Amino acid sequence: MNNIKVIDIAKEGVLLPPPKGTCQQCAVNHDPEQPHNQQSLYWQYNFYNQHGRFPTWADAMAHCTDEIKAFWIEELGKHGIIVDVEQDENNQEVDK
Repeated sequence: MNNIKVIDIAKEGVLLPPPKGTCQQCAVNHDPEQPHNQQSLYWQYNFYNQHGRFPTWADAMAHCTDEIKAFWIEELGKHGIIVDVEQDENNQEVDK
């Protein structure tokens, strides 16, 4: 009989390093001032490993300037994606 071990990839999986020349947090080649690729599986699992939850668009753009955030929030809204950003007790942006 085959012994197959099923693992929870989010909790037990190991990520290989992203390719050189790409963002080391989301594994996508983007301007550092722009949001991480929220759809990147590398970003999702890397973030999950650090925070114990999957990221939102607000998380992907937390490091961006207010102007860049406003642009992305408006553009995502045109596609029906609502980004709700607010501050937590540590002045960190969170998605509610």
